[in-house]
Amino acid sequence: MKGKKIRIICENTGDGLLVEQGTSLLEVARRVAPGEAGPWVAAYVNNKIKELPYTLFEPASVRFIDITHFEGQRVYQRTLFFVINKAVHDLWPGRKFYVKHSVSRGFYSEISECENVTSEMIEQIKSRVAEIIAADMPIERDKVLYEEARASYERLGYDDKIALLETRPRLYVSLYTLGDTVGYFYGALAPSTGYVGLYDLRPYYKGMHIAVPKRTDPTALNKMVPQQKMFDVFSEYNAWVSIMGVANIGQLNTRIQGGETSDLIKVAESFHEKKLASIADTIYEANLLRGTRVVLMSGPSSSGKTTTAKRLGIQLRVLGLTPVLISLDDYFVERDKTPRDPVTGDYDYEAFDAIDHATFNDHLRRLIAGESVEVPRYDFITGRRQWHDNPLRLDERSILIVEGIHALNPALTDSLEDDLKFSIYLSALTSIGMDNLSRIPTTDNRLIRRMVRDSVTRGADASATLKRWQSVRRGEERWIFPFQERADVMFNSSLFYELPVLKNYVVPLLRSVRNNIPEYGEAQRLLKLLDFFVTIPPDEIPPTSILREFIGGSSFKY
Repeated sequence: MKGKKIRIICENTGDGLLVEQGTSLLEVARRVAPGEAGPWVAAYVNNKIKELPYTLFEPASVRFIDITHFEGQRVYQRTLFFVINKAVHDLWPGRKFYVKHSVSRGFYSEISECENVTSEMIEQIKSRVAEIIAADMPIERDKVLYEEARASYERLGYDDKIALLETRPRLYVSLYTLGDTVGYFYGALAPSTGYVGLYDLRPYYKGMHIAVPKRTDPTALNKMVPQQKMFDVFSEYNAWVSIMGVANIGQLNTRIQGGETSDLIKVAESFHEKKLASIADTIYEANLLRGTRVVLMSGPSSSGKTTTAKRLGIQLRVLGLTPVLISLDDYFVERDKTPRDPVTGDYDYEAFDAIDHATFNDHLRRLIAGESVEVPRYDFITGRRQWHDNPLRLDERSILIVEGIHALNPALTDSLEDDLKFSIYLSALTSIGMDNLSRIPTTDNRLIRRMVRDSVTRGADASATLKRWQSVRRGEERWIFPFQERADVMFNSSLFYELPVLKNYVVPLLRSVRNNIPEYGEAQRLLKLLDFFVTIPPDEIPPTSILREFIGGSSFKY
């Protein structure tokens, strides 16, 4: 007797088809587009991400994704990391594979008990990875009892996963298996190893660089670009959180549950203050030695540019300088002249031409010359510029701090000599991982910050922020990231304790995202991530903390 038929709508093709209950997404993919089953790595079922082995028992709307989709790219990366992890395990039992952070359009990784990963070791890894991929080994996901998962982790020496398991215990745990290795990931994986054939490894610092396919062209690898300054910032902070004993979620949760929250907050905030004081010292020296008058501060959305500019201003005052702050947002062209996003058709506030750079350059040149200038104030409600009653003028002790996403673009300040400028790039470079293998993307950190701020200060719901986020990211890739290595210094604005705090604010927002819109899947993924953190109340967060820019209660005026 044949099984009951259910109706499936494939959003990719617009086709509807009848399948038997219990049919997998992989079988559906083969039916609707026989040649596409390989490139498709996962699917959204009723707007919730599912792996291709997932079986359908009710009518559903299905949207398959490949690595041109942001989440599809993550699926590919997680799967590749799992494969490399197995290769390392097979070659050197007892050693551990660490994915540290993103850098140079790829990922930096290390191997435990290895002072330097040699070219010979990398060739061994690539050879074993090739065998694993050629075998097209299945990646299986099962629900197992807590005790069974813990025993599997103990067998492999996965202390990082055990710490996470013990601080957020569950009766049942999802466990991924690839041959004799196991792991946990808070996002989907491809169904087998044959999906991740395109990659490259090369020696990098003490470890190796993992190159992955371009999101915009899945047939080609991202070219490695020099990012020494970014690498140094990541390495410094990763080393510091390791010394602090909070390198992953399990360690952080353990410290919070042990009553150390107050100390953790104080130390993290002091680290920020020390770094900002050091940057202020460098600016002071540049002012003395080469006459620097303008500090240009750039960074992607929700990196905390405004608060960082204000805190840096305080440090400059300590040194006897007079900081004057200008936001590039006030130089937006009027709304009817704002460029449109070529994909969505919405106003593109990330575009360089959204800024009246001709007027800004003129004002900058005149201010440095000692003239009095009337600077604008952009009204985000009306989309029009207003003008200050009190003109701005710099004196001999003044340092002009300009913050905005285009501040490092040389076209913005081409009227000034280089010696007059000092540039800072900042971003919330996530410093802790879920475990040794599962990194938390920096973009997740910033997205969570932005959702909270949009809700607290602008009355926007999470759906609106999530809907716009891909457009924001496209703008960052085009207008911000290409200029980051031009910075004189970089500042990591993340705080290792911030996600446990932001969890209090963002979870209700994410739960309010309706399940009948595409943003629902991303909301569910972030909820899954945040569920692993033990929460921290905001009571002890200082009023000058960068977190206050997002959750409210700052002593700074914005």
